[in-house]
Amino acid sequence: MGSGSSALARLGLPGSRLPAQPRPAWLGVAALGLAALALGAAAWHRRRSRRPRRLQQVGTVSKLWIYPIKSCKGVSVSSAECTAMGLRCGRLRDRFWLVINEEGDMVTARQEPRMVLMSLTCDGDSLTLGAAYTKDLILPIQAPTTNALHMCRVHGLEVQGRDCGDAAAGWITSFLKTKPYRLVSFEPHMQPRRSQDMRAKFQPKDQVAYSDVSPFLVVSEASLADLNSRLEKKVTESNFRANIVISGCGAYAEDSWSQVLIGDVELKRVMACSRCILTTVDPDTGVMDRKEPLDTLTSYRLCDPSEQKLYGSKPLFGQYFVLENPGTIKVGDPVYLLGQ
Repeated sequence: MGSGSSALARLGLPGSRLPAQPRPAWLGVAALGLAALALGAAAWHRRRSRRPRRLQQVGTVSKLWIYPIKSCKGVSVSSAECTAMGLRCGRLRDRFWLVINEEGDMVTARQEPRMVLMSLTCDGDSLTLGAAYTKDLILPIQAPTTNALHMCRVHGLEVQGRDCGDAAAGWITSFLKTKPYRLVSFEPHMQPRRSQDMRAKFQPKDQVAYSDVSPFLVVSEASLADLNSRLEKKVTESNFRANIVISGCGAYAEDSWSQVLIGDVELKRVMACSRCILTTVDPDTGVMDRKEPLDTLTSYRLCDPSEQKLYGSKPLFGQYFVLENPGTIKVGDPVYLLGQ
């Protein structure tokens, strides 16, 4: 072998015929280190690529509301867990209780305006049904499994409910003084209603218990202020029964938020909320006006003609959102618009 081949062999380059020499141990350690660094860099790149392209604060959470019984008084909370089926705070969940008539049909403040004066609160292992000038009723946090199961109807769709007992039924019937009613609760093993069966814009995975159609309703303080600037008698967010109220943004800014981040929670907007006569029930008196704020909203908040098939002639106020990533949100949390 010539001197040229010997030089190649000593350098370890192709073309050498010298036997391979053992590599020092440190070279193997270095190679492993470089491989680990490469894997780490790839993982970092993947994480970074999943991050939103922009993260712009658009507001702040100012209030959180849970409405345990559909159409009844809301409970203001300082923090809440966002689940796929709505807000949860302790044992209270949003619209997991429902008033029904003897036929199993839902009863709301559309038929019984004074329902907005009834409240359901939780203290330890018990629930309290209450209303002004009425004696409270204490109920177990979970209805006994020996209680009847009812097949109820909410906006035409069937859904089960566990009867909360004769005492609860008697209390509600006595308070409303119209017809016999019963209170039922939704339990984890029951089949939820599919939002898509009510509105095609939702996905098959979107489900609710007794809510109208969506697990989250978002309204901004600025939208409410704009509406009130047009009204003689002011209204509050309780007229609109939103779960998440946002401050620090422009009027109707929520209409354009496709996806927001609050803490670790990601919410995706699906569609606007079309408004009905329930908004005209005074949350403090239980009296239905039948005109305002609905008439005023109708004068300037109708949908684009291209969306009339979806919304009809009802005015729009607030936006329906669904859960993309669960977590806990708190009053005071910044609201970020995820990159478009």
